[in-house]
Order: sequence, then C-alpha cells, then structure tokens
Amino acid sequence: MKRLLAFLFLLAAPCALADEGPVYGPMLEGYDYPFPVQHFRFQSQSEAMDMAYMDVKPAQPNGHTITLLHGKNFCAATWGATIRVLTGAGYRVIAPDQVGFCKSTKPAHYQYSFEQLAANTHALLESLGISKTIIMGHSMGGMLATRYALTYPAGTEQLISVNPLGLEDGRAKGVPPTGVDQLYQAALKTTANSIRDYERTVYYAGTWKPEYEPWVQMQAGIYRGAGREAMAWNSALTSEMIYTQPVVHELERLSMPVLLLIGDKDTTGKSNAVPPEVRATLGNFPVMAKEAAARIPHAKLVEFPDLGHSPQIQDPAAFHKALLDGMVKP
Repeated sequence: MKRLLAFLFLLAAPCALADEGPVYGPMLEGYDYPFPVQHFRFQSQSEAMDMAYMDVKPAQPNGHTITLLHGKNFCAATWGATIRVLTGAGYRVIAPDQVGFCKSTKPAHYQYSFEQLAANTHALLESLGISKTIIMGHSMGGMLATRYALTYPAGTEQLISVNPLGLEDGRAKGVPPTGVDQLYQAALKTTANSIRDYERTVYYAGTWKPEYEPWVQMQAGIYRGAGREAMAWNSALTSEMIYTQPVVHELERLSMPVLLLIGDKDTTGKSNAVPPEVRATLGNFPVMAKEAAARIPHAKLVEFPDLGHSPQIQDPAAFHKALLDGMVKP
C-alpha cells in the first residue's frame, strides 16, 4: 500500500522476518513506566474513560507545574529523562497518556478533536488542584499543547512546542484525505520493523541507537496483543484529527510566552500523493518554524540543525539545556 500521509500513520510493509518481541495488554499492561502511574476516571461523550498519568513532585519545589503531552507514536513514559531533569530543577511534572493511547482507554466510538483532548487534560489538572501550568508537547502533542493554550490562555503560563505537527495545512497545499477505513487497514499492518524504519528516517535523521528501541517495542507490543484492533482504530481516528485540524491559522492568538524547540532534519509531513514540486514544500521544519516564530507575539525559537523529529530523545543533553534556558524563570 502506498504511503499517502507519512505524518499521519505508519505504513507497515510485509516483513521478511517474524515480528518478535514483548506482548503488552490493550492498555499497555506489562510495560513499566519510570514513575508510578495514577488514573483519572471521568465521563466523556457518555463513555467512562480512564486517563493514566504520572504526577512527579520535586524534592525542592519552585512553585511551578509543567504538563507534558506525548506525540502520536510515543507515550507519557517517553518523557522519563525530561521528567527527571525538570523535577531536579524544582518543577512538578504531570505527564498523561491521552485517551486513545498507551495506558489510557481506547474507546470504540469517540469524536476526536484537539478541543476534546485539551478539555480532558484540563479536567485532569483541575482534579489535581492545578489552575496554571506550563504546557509542553511533542509532535501531535505539540498540536494539542497549542490548542490547550488557545483554549485556556489564563491557565497557561508558557507554551513549549517540540517539533509540533500542524505548522502547515497539508490539505490547503493539496494533500488529499485518507479515509478512516484506509487508515485503519494501514495501522493494522504496524510492526516493530515498520515503526523502527519510520522513526529512523523521520525521528532520528537517518541514525539509530540501541536506546531508541524501547520506544519501538512499547508501541509494537500492543499491536502484537489483544489490543491490536482497538489500537489501530484509535490510531486511524487520531490520524484524521491531525489532518483536519491544523493550528497554523491561529498562531497570532497565542498570548503567552512560546518556546519552539525544533530539530531541523525533521521530514514529517512529506507526502507521495502530491506532485514533486508540491512535496518539496511540505515538512520543511526550518522554514515552518521561522514563519511560526515570526507570527507568534512572544516567541523564542531554538533550532537543532542536525537533529530530527525527536530532539529530546536524539540529543537529550542539548535539548534539556535549551529547554531549561528557554523556560520562564520561577
């Protein structure tokens, strides 16, 4: 099957080798997180939801909270190293798994929108007595963090966006839609090999290190188990959400300080379903980031010239230095 929207889903080609590895439950049972997992249970769209999250408190609090939002192919657990850095600097850290992902509920019927996921996150924070937060998101989580900041500006101390999706409108540039059914069939073919190949190219700028492998197996383990169909279905629904709800048209409305942390080698957003001259304009993160920073009233842009879609994983030392240097000071 031809890959139409690389930034929306992973196409899995048939593998010559068996896809062997750990098997995890539908809510990622069996996969250990770096900090204790708690559960926020609530009603959404007339369904009972269970939103897993980590709430990690620092030894010496500085009075500020930061909420970390994972990308589409990651989980809250992927923020483990960043959580340690932030708590070491005095921040309380909240890291949820969004509905549809990882250790949270994967509903059979859900109208996904970034507004809905922002509302879910806001309800979680309210339940913890948190009225104001720094909000940081990576990839799809960057889109969600932006929507959160637009929806709850008074409760957003700072927005930090790490290689966010949604900085361009692929549909407006001519990228055709991919139906949910087709996205679902593609997601069902996901294997560790397809995840690894995609992440090597896009997330890590053509490189690979053994420390990246746990994030591959974290996702692949669900697809090997009983949660495969539910995982694939929710992946399809959230892929459509990304395609149809870019945030690029509302950047001027961001009133809080914004920190953009961008790996320039990221190619997320390239599509084979458009002419080559159009494809060349897609997924150009150095250009998109500079244009976004120019439009956001209080923006600071930090670029990592040699890093890909996940600078926080590829070069954590450089990323965490830039993060702490760019955060609003307690």
